Amino acid sequence: MKTELEKLKAGEEYCYDDEEVNGLKVNAIVQSQRYNSIDPNDKDKQYEVLKEILGSVGEDVWIAKTFNFDNGKNIHIKNNFTGNFNLTILDIREVRIGNNVMIGPNTLITTVGHPLNPQGRRDHLAMAEPVTIGDDVWLGGNVTVLPGVTIGNNVVVGAGAVVTKDIPDNSLAVGVPAKVIKKLENDVE
Repeated sequence: MKTELEKLKAGEEYCYDDEEVNGLKVNAIVQSQRYNSIDPNDKDKQYEVLKEILGSVGEDVWIAKTFNFDNGKNIHIKNNFTGNFNLTILDIREVRIGNNVMIGPNTLITTVGHPLNPQGRRDHLAMAEPVTIGDDVWLGGNVTVLPGVTIGNNVVVGAGAVVTKDIPDNSLAVGVPAKVIKKLENDVE
């Protein structure tokens, strides 16, 4: 029989208050507090700690306070990244972020969801799917990215949008749920 953590890693429904699963979250809370306590003028120390607590971090990566996450080790960020104030990444599963990405304030990227039926919620069940964000992406303020979503390259997601489905390359997407309203030129290819 699989443990709850094994179920989680296999992409199966799991119990989120299992001791082993909860241990990941408690560690993440400690690590996020550690990061958020660094002097905001000490960018070198911030970068050093990000390299310790996240799965992988490229060059020129900066995240403003307050930064919260569920695991840390499932977050992979490439080069030239800016995460603005109050970024939350619920990385129960992998979150992969490409090069040249900007994320506006109060944004949520979540890999975890819960059952629609009340018994499943009473039983503290969850399921998780990875999120992928391509290169040259700008997520405006207050954007929410839901589990299993892939955002392509050269995408802008307007402020307040809720991304429930994949967004193709070279797109402007807005609204709740986010819909592509315009094709964008890519002037760097």
